[in-house]
Amino acid sequence: MTVAVKPVADPAAQAVVDELVRRARKAMAEFADADQARTDEAVTALAWSLYNPAHARELAELAVADTKLGNVPDKIIKKTRKTFGTLRDLLRVKSVGIIEEDKARGIVKYAKPVGVVCAITPSTNPGATPVNKAMMAIKGRNAIIIASSPAGMKTTGKTVDYMRAELRKIGAPEDLVQILPPPASKDMTQALMKAADLIVATGSQDNVRRAYSSGTPAIGVGTGNVPVIIDETADLDDAARKICASKIFDNSTSCSSENSVVIVDAVYDQAIAALERAGGYLATAAEKAKIQAALWPDGKLSRTLIARDADVLAKGCGLPAEAEKKKFFMVEETGVGRDYPFSGEKLALVLTVYRAEDFDAAVTQANDILAHQGRGHSVGLHTKDMARGRKLAEQSDVVRVLINQAHTFGNGGGFDNGLNFTLSMGCGTWGGNSITDNLNYMNFLNITHLVTTIPEDKPSEEELFGKYWEKYGK
Repeated sequence: MTVAVKPVADPAAQAVVDELVRRARKAMAEFADADQARTDEAVTALAWSLYNPAHARELAELAVADTKLGNVPDKIIKKTRKTFGTLRDLLRVKSVGIIEEDKARGIVKYAKPVGVVCAITPSTNPGATPVNKAMMAIKGRNAIIIASSPAGMKTTGKTVDYMRAELRKIGAPEDLVQILPPPASKDMTQALMKAADLIVATGSQDNVRRAYSSGTPAIGVGTGNVPVIIDETADLDDAARKICASKIFDNSTSCSSENSVVIVDAVYDQAIAALERAGGYLATAAEKAKIQAALWPDGKLSRTLIARDADVLAKGCGLPAEAEKKKFFMVEETGVGRDYPFSGEKLALVLTVYRAEDFDAAVTQANDILAHQGRGHSVGLHTKDMARGRKLAEQSDVVRVLINQAHTFGNGGGFDNGLNFTLSMGCGTWGGNSITDNLNYMNFLNITHLVTTIPEDKPSEEELFGKYWEKYGK
């Protein structure tokens, strides 16, 4: 099917993009002969540009001032932790020349750049995401041009300045990393999407859809709305502590933040008590109505209350003084869908709580939530019964199923799980995406296959058709 692509309306925007792309291709040509060691040196330079404690703090403070989302201490942790973990992953793999040789199959794989990457980045992570994508892109000896969210433009611009300065320090072409200049415009972003060789879109689903319809190969990510199940075998206090730590991190700006918890009936009251001990505040029915009215004043999430500190959210929702001292707020819910806004992603310190008759009912409830929003992204389970983890994985249309983990710290890669570090989570066709993995360096490589002959591997007709003929005849 041919998708009609709207032409760029602004010639000036086209001219700016053409010059950026020209410089990017020139930088790639200068970097084309970099060996693995030199490539990894450039990747490390980009990592240090953000991991540097002074830069991490400065950019965290600027991001909060710029976007009014999240909080400074957690943004510092996010920037350093994700950058450190991504660097660990990238330094352990090959991305230049021969990266794999399978002698039995007679295949040798050579890694090549994909070209100029257009990276669309969100306001929720205006510093961390650009560096994360740039590290992966440069690992493949590509150039990257970042299209920043308007709300995060100042932070992203400064982040790119630091990346370019670090590349200059090591004598690498600084134009390997560039940014669309302010003011951000859809015309300029559209021109870049058409001119690039690959688009990697993180942020709103509108951006993802525009990327896919641009005519350029694109990788997008899906919507988060993570539900987590607590069953009757779980360590309730451990589960509550992890859910709290994950929920409140950077004031729930992460797409991996728990949005709902589904508790089996046998331990419902005990689990609620554990969540309260961890810092949760259980809203009454009347208070739930106040939260809903404040958080969705016109049917859309309030920009003045999402990703705000707990005391600010409590005051904005008209909750009592006791609530202002808590870390997050719980609302009990029974329904799912458009008429039940608490069943969706909230980007706020509000956790929706469902009661399920048993584990099977809890799985059904979690899948209903995901069918409404977040299908393909993730689901979690706190349990001591790993058979239930396998059952949840079999029955849920998601890319990631996390067991006994804090989602925000495990979903995008962790030091105690095997997922690679990333800030962009693919959700498969379930979430309208082309990848079922965490975005990683392999998404930024073209692979040439050198194929040589091997001893003939041709089975007989009987080997292939025998059982079918025996059962159904010829």
